[in-house]
Amino acid sequence: MKTLYIDCFSGVSGDMFIGALLDAGTDPNLLEKELKKLNFEDEYQLTWKKTVKNGITSTKFDVVLTAKEHVHDHEHDNEHTHDHGHTHDHGHTHDNEHTHDHGHTHDHGHTHDNEHTHDHGHTHDNEYIHDHGHTHDHEYTHDHGHIHNHAHQHRSYSDIVKMIESSELTPAVKSTSLKIFRKIGEAEGRIHGMPLEKVHFHEVGAVDSIIDIVGAAILLEQLEIKRIKSSAIPVGTGKIHIDHGIYPVPAPATLEILKGVPIEQSNIRFELTTPTGAAIIAVLADEFCTIPSMKVNSIGYGAGTKTFKNHPNVLRVIIGE
Repeated sequence: MKTLYIDCFSGVSGDMFIGALLDAGTDPNLLEKELKKLNFEDEYQLTWKKTVKNGITSTKFDVVLTAKEHVHDHEHDNEHTHDHGHTHDHGHTHDNEHTHDHGHTHDHGHTHDNEHTHDHGHTHDNEYIHDHGHTHDHEYTHDHGHIHNHAHQHRSYSDIVKMIESSELTPAVKSTSLKIFRKIGEAEGRIHGMPLEKVHFHEVGAVDSIIDIVGAAILLEQLEIKRIKSSAIPVGTGKIHIDHGIYPVPAPATLEILKGVPIEQSNIRFELTTPTGAAIIAVLADEFCTIPSMKVNSIGYGAGTKTFKNHPNVLRVIIGE
C-alpha cells in the first residue's frame, strides 16, 4: 500500500509540505494547472526553487501575491492588523492568527525566502498570519508570505467552501481540501467564540492557505497515496506578539487544531508549526509513529523560510510501499 510518512522534525507549514511533495517528484506544472480550476489565478503566482538548508538540498515553494489591490489595504486584513508596520512581515505568520503585530518586523527579511518576498510576507502562511512576529521564523512562515493577500481577503469560510465546491477539481481533492479548511475554521471559531459560518479567514483565507491546502490535496492525489503517517509535531516555544497581546507558542489556533495529535517539546524559540501545517497533518495522518517498516521509493525535503543554527529547517517526506 502506497504510504506517505511525514517527518516533522522541524515543524510543518503548508508551504513546507508542498515543497516536500514537489521535491519527492510530483509535477509542479500539474499543480499549477489544477489550481487554475479555482479561478483566482490572477491573485498569485507560484514559485519553487532548490535551496540548501544547513547542508540539505530542499525545495522552497512560495505563493507570491500579485499586486493588485492587495494591497492591503486591508490591510490586513488581517485584521490584525498589524500594524504592521512592521512590517513585517510578519510574516510570520502566522498564523497565528494573530496577528501580529508584529511589528516585528522582522525580519523578515525573511524573506523568506520566499523570495517573495513579500513582503509581507506575511506570509503567513500561515495564514495566519501571524504575527508572530516572531520571528518568525516561522519560517514558515510563512510561508508565503503571501501574504497578503489578504487582502483580498478576508474571505469567509463559506466563500472558500463555495470556491472549492464550484470548481472542477476532482471529488477527492475537493473532499480533502474541505476537511482541512473545516478543521481550521472550527478552531478559529472556538477561539474567537463564533459559529463556523461567521469565521473569516483573513488569514486562512489568504490566498496562500487556499493554495497550500488545495495544492496538498492535488499532489497527494497525483501520488496515489493510500495511507499517511506522521511523526509527533514539534511546535516550538517562546512567545509571539499579536494584536491581542503577547501569546505563547504554539499559537491558540495551532494548539486547538492539534488536539488529539501528539506534539513534541522543542527548545527552538520560534513558531515551528503553523495552523495550515497543523491542519494538514491533523486531518490527513491516520497514525503518529516513528518511521514505519516500508520499502522507500522517494524522499522529499521542503524548506521553511527561517534558517536555524543547529538543524535544517526542512520538512521530510518519505514515500514507499
